[in-house]
Amino acid sequence: MKISTKGRYALRLMIDLAQNREQGNISLKDVSKRQEISIKYLEQIVSPLTKAGLIRSIRGSQGGYSLIRNPEEYTAKEILTVVEGPIACVSCLETEENLCSRYSSCATIKFYEGLNQVIIDYLEKYTLADLAEMRNWDYVI
Repeated sequence: MKISTKGRYALRLMIDLAQNREQGNISLKDVSKRQEISIKYLEQIVSPLTKAGLIRSIRGSQGGYSLIRNPEEYTAKEILTVVEGPIACVSCLETEENLCSRYSSCATIKFYEGLNQVIIDYLEKYTLADLAEMRNWDYVI
Protein backbone atom coordinates (compact mmCIF):
# COMPACT_ATOMS: atom_id res chain seq x y z
CA MET A 1 0.00 0.00 0.00
CA LYS A 2 1.29 3.39 -0.93
CA ILE A 3 -0.35 6.58 0.25
CA SER A 4 -0.58 9.03 -2.63
CA THR A 5 0.21 12.72 -2.62
CA LYS A 6 -3.53 13.34 -2.34
CA GLY A 7 -3.64 11.34 0.91
CA ARG A 8 -0.58 13.05 2.33
CA TYR A 9 -1.93 16.49 1.47
CA ALA A 10 -5.35 15.63 2.91
CA LEU A 11 -3.72 14.89 6.25
CA ARG A 12 -1.73 18.13 6.08
CA LEU A 13 -4.89 20.10 5.25
CA MET A 14 -6.81 18.54 8.13
CA ILE A 15 -3.91 19.13 10.52
CA ASP A 16 -3.77 22.78 9.41
CA LEU A 17 -7.51 23.18 10.04
CA ALA A 18 -7.08 21.63 13.50
CA GLN A 19 -4.09 23.78 14.41
CA ASN A 20 -5.79 26.98 13.27
CA ARG A 21 -9.39 26.28 14.23
CA GLU A 22 -9.54 29.14 16.73
CA GLN A 23 -9.46 31.45 13.68
CA GLY A 24 -12.83 30.11 12.53
CA ASN A 25 -13.26 29.49 8.83
CA ILE A 26 -9.91 29.14 7.10
CA SER A 27 -9.36 30.02 3.47
CA LEU A 28 -7.59 27.66 1.09
CA LYS A 29 -5.29 30.57 0.28
CA ASP A 30 -4.02 30.58 3.88
CA VAL A 31 -3.65 26.79 3.96
CA SER A 32 -1.88 26.94 0.60
CA LYS A 33 0.69 29.41 1.92
CA ARG A 34 1.35 27.55 5.16
CA GLN A 35 1.47 24.08 3.64
CA GLU A 36 3.03 25.01 0.29
CA ILE A 37 0.31 23.16 -1.62
CA SER A 38 -1.35 24.72 -4.66
CA ILE A 39 -4.90 26.00 -4.22
CA LYS A 40 -5.98 23.93 -7.23
CA TYR A 41 -4.75 20.75 -5.55
CA LEU A 42 -6.39 21.71 -2.26
CA GLU A 43 -9.69 22.26 -4.09
CA GLN A 44 -9.54 18.65 -5.30
CA ILE A 45 -8.96 17.45 -1.75
CA VAL A 46 -11.63 19.49 0.06
CA SER A 47 -14.40 18.18 -2.19
CA PRO A 48 -14.41 14.56 -0.96
CA LEU A 49 -13.71 15.68 2.62
CA THR A 50 -16.74 17.99 2.49
CA LYS A 51 -18.97 15.35 0.86
CA ALA A 52 -17.93 12.83 3.53
CA GLY A 53 -18.90 15.27 6.29
CA LEU A 54 -15.41 15.74 7.70
CA ILE A 55 -15.20 19.47 6.99
CA ARG A 56 -17.66 22.23 6.20
CA SER A 57 -17.42 24.86 3.51
CA ILE A 58 -18.77 28.37 4.06
CA ARG A 59 -18.96 30.77 1.14
CA GLY A 60 -18.55 34.53 1.27
CA SER A 61 -16.11 37.07 2.66
CA GLN A 62 -15.98 35.33 6.06
CA GLY A 63 -16.05 31.92 4.41
CA GLY A 64 -13.57 29.13 4.26
CA TYR A 65 -13.25 25.65 5.67
CA SER A 66 -13.49 24.28 9.19
CA LEU A 67 -13.68 20.97 10.97
CA ILE A 68 -17.16 19.69 11.76
CA ARG A 69 -16.04 17.68 14.80
CA ASN A 70 -13.33 18.05 17.43
CA PRO A 71 -9.86 16.91 16.27
CA GLU A 72 -9.96 14.05 18.79
CA GLU A 73 -12.91 12.56 16.90
CA TYR A 74 -11.09 12.00 13.57
CA THR A 75 -8.64 9.17 12.92
CA ALA A 76 -5.90 9.13 10.33
CA LYS A 77 -7.63 6.07 8.82
CA GLU A 78 -10.91 7.92 8.40
CA ILE A 79 -9.27 10.83 6.61
CA LEU A 80 -7.11 8.66 4.36
CA THR A 81 -10.00 6.35 3.46
CA VAL A 82 -12.07 9.30 2.24
CA VAL A 83 -9.42 10.40 -0.27
CA GLU A 84 -7.58 7.12 -0.95
CA GLY A 85 -10.36 4.55 -0.80
CA PRO A 86 -10.12 1.27 1.12
CA ILE A 87 -6.94 0.66 3.09
CA ALA A 88 -5.47 -2.62 1.86
CA CYS A 89 -1.95 -3.91 1.46
CA VAL A 90 -3.13 -6.27 -1.33
CA SER A 91 -6.03 -5.83 -3.72
CA CYS A 92 -7.97 -8.88 -2.52
CA LEU A 93 -8.45 -7.19 0.88
CA GLU A 94 -10.05 -4.02 -0.53
CA THR A 95 -13.59 -5.33 0.00
CA GLU A 96 -15.12 -6.62 3.21
CA GLU A 97 -15.72 -10.04 1.66
CA ASN A 98 -12.64 -11.42 -0.05
CA LEU A 99 -13.80 -12.30 -3.58
CA CYS A 100 -10.54 -13.88 -4.73
CA SER A 101 -11.12 -17.30 -6.28
CA ARG A 102 -7.94 -18.55 -4.58
CA TYR A 103 -8.88 -17.31 -1.10
CA SER A 104 -9.53 -20.77 0.41
CA SER A 105 -6.26 -22.17 -0.91
CA CYS A 106 -4.03 -19.09 -0.65
CA ALA A 107 -0.85 -19.81 1.26
CA THR A 108 -0.23 -16.13 2.04
CA ILE A 109 -3.68 -14.72 2.83
CA LYS A 110 -3.32 -15.00 6.62
CA PHE A 111 0.00 -13.14 6.39
CA TYR A 112 -1.58 -10.32 4.37
CA GLU A 113 -4.66 -10.17 6.60
CA GLY A 114 -2.36 -9.78 9.61
CA LEU A 115 -0.28 -7.12 7.91
CA ASN A 116 -3.39 -5.27 6.84
CA GLN A 117 -4.72 -5.34 10.41
CA VAL A 118 -1.47 -3.87 11.74
CA ILE A 119 -1.75 -1.02 9.21
CA ILE A 120 -5.40 -0.37 10.07
CA ASP A 121 -4.72 -0.49 13.82
CA TYR A 122 -1.87 2.00 13.41
CA LEU A 123 -3.98 4.39 11.35
CA GLU A 124 -6.85 4.14 13.84
CA LYS A 125 -4.50 4.71 16.77
CA TYR A 126 -3.75 8.31 15.80
CA THR A 127 -6.36 11.04 15.93
CA LEU A 128 -6.21 14.36 14.16
CA ALA A 129 -5.49 15.92 17.56
CA ASP A 130 -2.45 13.63 17.93
CA LEU A 131 -1.21 14.55 14.47
CA ALA A 132 -1.75 18.27 15.08
CA GLU A 133 0.33 18.11 18.26
CA MET A 134 3.24 16.03 17.05
CA ARG A 135 6.48 17.48 15.92
CA ASN A 136 9.40 15.15 16.54
CA TRP A 137 7.97 12.05 18.13
CA ASP A 138 9.26 8.54 18.31
CA TYR A 139 7.92 5.90 15.95
CA VAL A 140 5.85 3.39 17.92
CA ILE A 141 3.64 0.51 16.82
